[in-house]
Amino acid sequence: MSVQEPQESTDPLDAAARATHSLQGLSTELTARVPQLLEAMRSVGTGLELHSTLDRICETAAELADAQYAAIGVVDVEGKGLSDFVTYGISDAAARRIGHRPDGQRGLLGALIKDPDPVRLADLTADPRSAGFPPHHPPMRTFLGVPIRVQGEIFGNLYLAEKRGGAEFNDYDLHMVRVLATEAGIAIGNARLYEAATQRERWIDGSVAVTTALLSGGDADDALAVVAEQARHLADSAAGIVLLPAEDGGMEIVAVSSDNPATSLGVVIPAESPVVEKLMAGEPVFVTDAASDPRMISRLTSQYGPCMMVPLQSGGRVLGALVTPRGRGQRAFSESERTLATQFASQAALALMMAEAQRDRERLAVFEDRDRIARDLHDLVIQRLFATGMMLEGAQRRSIVPEVRDGVGKAVDELDVTIQEIRTAIFALQQGPAEAPSGLRTRVLREINMAAVPLGFKPAHRFLGAVDAVVGELVGKNLIAALREALSNAFRHAEAGRIEVVLDATAALPDGRPAVRLEVADDGVGIPEGGRRSGLRNLRRRAESLGGNSWYGPGLGEDGGGTTLVWEAPL
Repeated sequence: MSVQEPQESTDPLDAAARATHSLQGLSTELTARVPQLLEAMRSVGTGLELHSTLDRICETAAELADAQYAAIGVVDVEGKGLSDFVTYGISDAAARRIGHRPDGQRGLLGALIKDPDPVRLADLTADPRSAGFPPHHPPMRTFLGVPIRVQGEIFGNLYLAEKRGGAEFNDYDLHMVRVLATEAGIAIGNARLYEAATQRERWIDGSVAVTTALLSGGDADDALAVVAEQARHLADSAAGIVLLPAEDGGMEIVAVSSDNPATSLGVVIPAESPVVEKLMAGEPVFVTDAASDPRMISRLTSQYGPCMMVPLQSGGRVLGALVTPRGRGQRAFSESERTLATQFASQAALALMMAEAQRDRERLAVFEDRDRIARDLHDLVIQRLFATGMMLEGAQRRSIVPEVRDGVGKAVDELDVTIQEIRTAIFALQQGPAEAPSGLRTRVLREINMAAVPLGFKPAHRFLGAVDAVVGELVGKNLIAALREALSNAFRHAEAGRIEVVLDATAALPDGRPAVRLEVADDGVGIPEGGRRSGLRNLRRRAESLGGNSWYGPGLGEDGGGTTLVWEAPL
């Protein structure tokens, strides 16, 4: 039996008063249940968190109507299906066996979305609108459905099924649940306002954190990792992913915040992907199920459901994209979440551009300083060494003592070697970033030679294994960054007189996987208690993102003085 109701006032308080008034004079049974109704209304109005409010409404409605099962279907923004489905009476294990939650596109639930009027059925399986139950769904026959309105608009429907004792839902149940639904609409409206304000506050705080991290002058990769972490946290998603344009087209995953980031880091989404085309054009992409959407051609999407993909763009320039997917079967992103994510991405893009400009200024200052150092080395130091060598050669010719001539000759040879090393350092100082050689061994030597200038001595080095052959580009890029950080720390803080660099491509991780291990040891002052360790944390995070690790221990000095930094990652 379907119950059609007259058009209601859009004022929920009027509706509640009218529904309560209609209870008068119906029966002593209903009058006896009014205290229960009032207690249910009080319970529904407690608290402001939206999902806990929906859970509480389901449980309260089931108790009020003596129903075994209850559910609330939240209508999506378009009003054509369900964006969320909250249940009571079905265990988590049973929900997992059933699988996908109803989407409201068909069946009785879909019919109630199109025609949101109260419905009471003695046997829902016999109703022509019913589409049956999926496998493992508990049997249900008696049914009561009531719309929930929030500020005059349909929020969703409250469903009750299987009245206990085998009875049917009666007029009393219908009136009580209608009053409860009216109160539920008020509670949901308050919860939605509170959630929207809290959500905006969280996204604003996240934007501030990202801007601070990007403009703090840290490593660019670490800044992108902060964007991914904040986006994952704010969107309540399974992962936060940052993509940047790849050299050969498409977009490359450069930062990942997830339970297993190593599996996706460095993956390139090809340029022919419809999603990449839209993102590079500055258009956001929202999908309800990434695993089944035909536009998602990457193998990584099979484990995800709802997904937001928004471009990182500022001033008409697309820097990359931000992706926040949720797990399969989880609720879709709301319209407000999509808007907030788009605004967050724009703020992050602006901060990225500002950070890029700041790094360009710093890089220009470094290059100018390197040019000055190179000129000073060439114009002053080498000329003085040449003059000193010529003086020694003159003294050698005038000397009549063989031992003195031999000693002076060795000194002149040492000066020649020193001049060649200084010229190598000058060449390294004058190289631009685009001239960096591709071989890992060569890049390591370049970093060591560059560090020798501020250190005043050249660190010793040793290679183990086929470094260039077995270490991939992604691991090599992060290893060079780790070496640069370690040598910089040794120069700025360690006061070291000796540094040794060991690069071992024959190492193994504790689980037996082949790995490359970098060790940078010095005989300096060591790491003081309570000192800053942000650089060390960055190194560890960089290694962990690849599936490796980083730590430090005793150094080369007497009784273990100094520090040995170890950085390793799987091959």
